[in-house]
Amino acid sequence: MTLIKSISGIRGTIGGKVNDGLTPIDAVKFAAAYGTWLKNRNSSKSLKVVVGRDARLSGQMISDLVISTLVGLGIDVVNLGLSTTPTVEVAVTMENAHGGIILTASHNPKQWNALKLLNERGEFISGADGEEVLRIAEEESYSFAEVDDLGKVSETDEYLQKHIDAILALPLVDKKAIEAANFSVVVDAVNSTGGIFVPAMLEALGVKNITKMYCEPTGHFPHNPEPLPEHLTDLSDKIKEIGADLGITVDPDVDRLALVCEDGSMFGEEYTLVACADYVLTHTPGATVSNLSSTRALRDITENRGLVYSAAAVGEVNVVTKMKETNAVIGGEGNGGIIYPELHYGRDSLVGIALFLSLLAHKKMKVSELRDSYPTYTISKNKIELTPEINVDNILAEMAKKYASYEVDTIDGVKIYIEKEWVHLRKSNTEPIIRIYSESETAEKANLFAERIISEIKELI
Repeated sequence: MTLIKSISGIRGTIGGKVNDGLTPIDAVKFAAAYGTWLKNRNSSKSLKVVVGRDARLSGQMISDLVISTLVGLGIDVVNLGLSTTPTVEVAVTMENAHGGIILTASHNPKQWNALKLLNERGEFISGADGEEVLRIAEEESYSFAEVDDLGKVSETDEYLQKHIDAILALPLVDKKAIEAANFSVVVDAVNSTGGIFVPAMLEALGVKNITKMYCEPTGHFPHNPEPLPEHLTDLSDKIKEIGADLGITVDPDVDRLALVCEDGSMFGEEYTLVACADYVLTHTPGATVSNLSSTRALRDITENRGLVYSAAAVGEVNVVTKMKETNAVIGGEGNGGIIYPELHYGRDSLVGIALFLSLLAHKKMKVSELRDSYPTYTISKNKIELTPEINVDNILAEMAKKYASYEVDTIDGVKIYIEKEWVHLRKSNTEPIIRIYSESETAEKANLFAERIISEIKELI
């Protein structure tokens, strides 16, 4: 059993002993800590929290526990039931709520679940705030409400439509062009809430030819739910079988968007953000942001327009912070996470779908042709396992010194840029390893670059 307590929330496998897996006791403990944190930072007597969940098997149980705990603290709850991460984020601000909790373990398998914690802006809480929540949980310094002061629960299913309406109202979402293009789309939603929300979004955009795969929100994932190429063979086969224009897949909480071309080839998770940014920058030039482990292609298409690209430390909260600092018009992460601040500061597959289809309708080309129009890079992901006594920080510092004559970024580990290639070295917070991500124009070159860096690190050791 696994329980991971981090500044962004609590996640773990269902069952086991307390503090060893995500048990009912642990769910209550951390919901109480979060609720207490909200009470400590708000003088208002009446607090409101939005709660939503994905379709995983443990979702209803964890939801009941979390909601009851918040009510016990005297906090009112708006329960969205089956929802998506971005929908909960949007709902927090629409409800003028003081925070939100999303019950999802994102792309993790079905035995996992998690409490993801939001602030009053519908954004993930900061590192400092997360530390405070963990401290409250450790000290169990919470006090529950007396009977006359218990919170109340209201349930609503209106936010599917409210989220869609907010996307349709965006100036760059061209429903008329999408409808005229008459796209044929196959959707793989891994039997989670994307099966409800993605087809509804497509229908609202005027897409009439929708083929659904695994769109029943049962929580029984038909394959590994992370939207990686090796997990999308069924989707690829179906696209070729029926001659569809495009395949769309999302992870269980619908904040990561991956696309498959009409010939069954992968558009590439890394390129979801690149394509959406291409469209946004064409119509509203401005700055862009992605994390340090994302493809260089976003930097290329931004700087080729004479605009400013910035890299952020890995983690959505870090990307959002950098986007606000640079007033970025779009940003996100290379895992298919689109952050479009015109709507909200959170990864959102639904707005990604609307922007991508608007681009595709304007370009009037096949999806594979669109993919070929962007700079081609491939990322290689590796790691070095170390013995506990090795000082990883010293190794990273030595590597930064060794390549000081090149462009080096040290905001999150060490990232070294050599012409069009880069390598990103990061230490794990949970185990003695160094993660090594490298990117080049081909997989062979990316692997060779990684092997060279690994060899140099081993020499240092």
